[in-house]
Amino acid sequence: MPLTFRTRSPRRRKAAVLLASAVSVALLGASAPPVPLGVGDRLFPYLGNPGYDVASYDLSFTYPGSNDKPLQAVTTIDAWTTKDLDRVNLDFAHGKVASVEVDGRPAAFAGAGEDLVVTPDRPLRQGSWTRITVKHTSDPVPAKGQDGGWVRTTDGLAMANQADAAHLVFPCNDHPSDKAMFTFHITAPNGYTVVANGLPTDSVRIGRSTTWTYRTQHPMATELAQVSIGRSAVLHRTGPHGLPVRDVVPSADAKKLEPWLAKTPDQIAWLESKVGPYPFETYGVLMAQASTGFELETQTLSLFEKNLFTEPAYPKWYIESVMVHELSHQWFGDSVSPHVWSDVWLNEGHATWYEELYAEEKGKQPMINRMKAAYGASDRWRAEGGPPAMPKAPQPGQKISIFRPNIYDGAALALYALRQEIGKPAFERLERIWVQRYKDGNATTADFVHLASAVADRDLTGFFRAWLYGQKTPPMPGHPDWKQVPASARQKARK
Repeated sequence: MPLTFRTRSPRRRKAAVLLASAVSVALLGASAPPVPLGVGDRLFPYLGNPGYDVASYDLSFTYPGSNDKPLQAVTTIDAWTTKDLDRVNLDFAHGKVASVEVDGRPAAFAGAGEDLVVTPDRPLRQGSWTRITVKHTSDPVPAKGQDGGWVRTTDGLAMANQADAAHLVFPCNDHPSDKAMFTFHITAPNGYTVVANGLPTDSVRIGRSTTWTYRTQHPMATELAQVSIGRSAVLHRTGPHGLPVRDVVPSADAKKLEPWLAKTPDQIAWLESKVGPYPFETYGVLMAQASTGFELETQTLSLFEKNLFTEPAYPKWYIESVMVHELSHQWFGDSVSPHVWSDVWLNEGHATWYEELYAEEKGKQPMINRMKAAYGASDRWRAEGGPPAMPKAPQPGQKISIFRPNIYDGAALALYALRQEIGKPAFERLERIWVQRYKDGNATTADFVHLASAVADRDLTGFFRAWLYGQKTPPMPGHPDWKQVPASARQKARK
């Protein structure tokens, strides 16, 4: 998700939305009141759930032909238990649950905070394989003060689940540390086109509706799920090494948007020259007719506002660099996902880095200018949002507010300092090794520090401690003249 120069529209949510108000609750004799759980994420304490590891999600949605009515849905979760469980907590906060089965047998369920708490008729033992099936609705209309999940477009729906909104769409273990395979079955009236993450496996038309099936070939975090339902055209082309590229655009705008879409194969090739092979089975751009205020790196199908490409105020180099930002995330954030949300600088710092590098090489926008400007603002960013690897908690009701400048340009600035410190050849080697070593997995800030130290052949712990966790910005290697610029001076300079 890039920090663009446009006005961003934060997705607002209540700090605590009681699931009991949104979910049909069946209390069937639980011995103690259900409670919400979490995996202990510093920024989102109740996100995710302990005790199991999801292997796959099978999601079925039936779209009624109107984006202001709930979709009928069935979510099937296959998982391994990692400890004995009398109950299983799922994240789910915006739909009505009709029934739950565990291993084919009816299970009790109840709401607690933003959790759906499932009580099977017999305990689940550690190391067992279990299947949980939830029949529910998925409501595209946000509750008051709640945003994220489904995005209503002028002609249908799309998804924007970052950072913790997938559980507004379907029951899940909604934390990036638990990646899984996904299969989507979406039924919509004939005349609509449906595209989801991964590759299509089937399309069956029966009467007045068609069911579309897509499947991922790599594990994915819940926050990266994408389903597009609309009056869309799907445009196909070939990327490097025969990679299938498919773009999803409003049918009426396909010709006008084609020049932008045609740039993607070369952008993929450019990034492969920097960090290595593209990590997934397909890629494409989803241009939605919606006002979100952001773009989003949903895996294999990045979400963009259509207006980004039609607004004449944006220069060509800037639009292309935003495209590269989201494409970079396929390596940094999607393939290599953060272990906890405090590691999000690894996503956004790298995507901003390659956005800036592309603008320099292709758009003649010197990176050093943006880096010097970022350095001048860095202390203020740290004070407002925390250091890059220790961002402050989101503001109440604005969980997306962790996406502050400190994890975009502030984190890219730390990468610039690293390149200055260890040299360009070592930095480029580090980047390639990083995305290969942690492909399809999760990684931490400590992992990055350890690998960088190994590549540089010296301990960089102190360097990273200052740049990633310090309250003040350290001196920039190679640029001792760079200084912090007071806000008043920056304002005066702009007048």
